[in-house]
Amino acid sequence: MQLHPDAEASGVRLLAYDTLGSTNAEALARGRASERGPLWITAVQQTAGRGRRGKVWVSKPGNLYASLLLTDAAPPAHLAELCFVAALAVRDAVCAAAPRLASQIKLKWPNDLLLDGAKLAGILIEAESVGGVTAVAAGVGVNCAHHPDNLAYPAISLAAHHTVISPDELLHALSLTMVLRLAQWGRGSGFAAIRAEWLADAAGIGGDIHVRLSDRELTGTFETLDPLGRLMLRLPGGTLEAITVGEVFSPARVPA
Repeated sequence: MQLHPDAEASGVRLLAYDTLGSTNAEALARGRASERGPLWITAVQQTAGRGRRGKVWVSKPGNLYASLLLTDAAPPAHLAELCFVAALAVRDAVCAAAPRLASQIKLKWPNDLLLDGAKLAGILIEAESVGGVTAVAAGVGVNCAHHPDNLAYPAISLAAHHTVISPDELLHALSLTMVLRLAQWGRGSGFAAIRAEWLADAAGIGGDIHVRLSDRELTGTFETLDPLGRLMLRLPGGTLEAITVGEVFSPARVPA
């Protein structure tokens, strides 16, 4: 694997492995050992890949499994915004590698990419503070060659969409688009622009969605993101609810 020359010139580094338990776990372990980012960690396959809320992420060879270690990326209040920054960077990279797909890619709150309505990529942001320094692992999984078919929601790969992009090609593009999006974000000062661009390609805006929270489930209209990146859900009675963490589904595809 190779980074984009402009990413390397900006100080981004790469460690590429054949097999890891989890690229995010490796990134955080290196952060605890005082490694400083920006550092991409990739694996051909993961044996203990995970998604949000500890869910297992299927990690066979052929897809992109990568995590970016960032050190002191932003003040703590802004770290949650990184999922939107990363989503735009991944979208940019896929579109750079396969421009014909641009109109078919949508962003699903808070951290998925959809291709023709099916999940193409997922993002997992994790952070740890060691000795007063915060290390962030921005994990990215993109279905290049294959996708799981036993999920509660539809998934798709680039190959299933008749698009051949190798993990190497995608990381090469992503290493640059991530640098550009992080610069735009400016440690949180530029989140308004990130939010506006994310909303422009958001899936489900203005329509009904079902949101699964840790303690309850809600159905309502997805109105917008607030300035903090929270999903603003208009409930049937008219109340506007701000959702910070949750899983979003189409009302017709709510899993049991």
